[in-house]
Amino acid sequence: MFRPRVIPVLLLKNHGLVKSKAFKDFRYIGDPINAVKIYNDLKADELVFLDITATAEKRLISLALIKNIGEEANMPFAVGGGITKIEDIRSIINAGAEKVIINSYAAKNPDFIKQASETFGSSTIVVCIDVKKTFLFGKEQTFIFNGKHSTGYSPEEFAGLMEEKGAGEIIIQSITNDGMMQGYNLDLINRISNKVTIPVVALGGAGKLDHLKEAYLKGHANGLAAGSLFVYQGAKHGVLINYPEKTALNFNSDI
Repeated sequence: MFRPRVIPVLLLKNHGLVKSKAFKDFRYIGDPINAVKIYNDLKADELVFLDITATAEKRLISLALIKNIGEEANMPFAVGGGITKIEDIRSIINAGAEKVIINSYAAKNPDFIKQASETFGSSTIVVCIDVKKTFLFGKEQTFIFNGKHSTGYSPEEFAGLMEEKGAGEIIIQSITNDGMMQGYNLDLINRISNKVTIPVVALGGAGKLDHLKEAYLKGHANGLAAGSLFVYQGAKHGVLINYPEKTALNFNSDI
């Protein structure tokens, strides 16, 4: 019986882990390697690491850090941050990551996704699509550079283009819902799931386990990713790395 992947997403800034709200208000939450050790014990399905300042600083995510993560992690993990060359992907895979996540450069140069998928296979190439409504016209568009610049693409247009270019998976993220823990943008997730045939991972807004079930049952996501849900505990959001037991998630029951 199919069970969607449940994926903690960890944001990197200056080699530390941070958490955001709507891509702002960053809060330091700890050491990435310590988090990996805990997720090993909790038997997480998969991990995602995103260096949120790499693109703005025109550099690649730290290969040394990826090697350290790879030496510690018992589960597959994907990384993103500053990828602009085929050699970047090769270096990241050689350092231990299973997949790479591309955001800004996918919009700047869509043919790079085609080249990357042809070189490494589509299963290695993930495109993260960050979405919010524009200020002037109130229409949903895809944004890059940590949510600062609109691409002009609608989420559906960009998702379709990325599948056409050979991406093997899409992470669809609501910038507005990020860190709010009030639930995913289910309409957005559902629209993207219906637009493409490749796996879609939901991200942005999960605050309880029922939100994960909603993204699967109502949004039809193949993967369920979250940040705050897996690093905070309690009403005051104390930092506590956590992950649900397999028995706590019954995806075959109604919400």
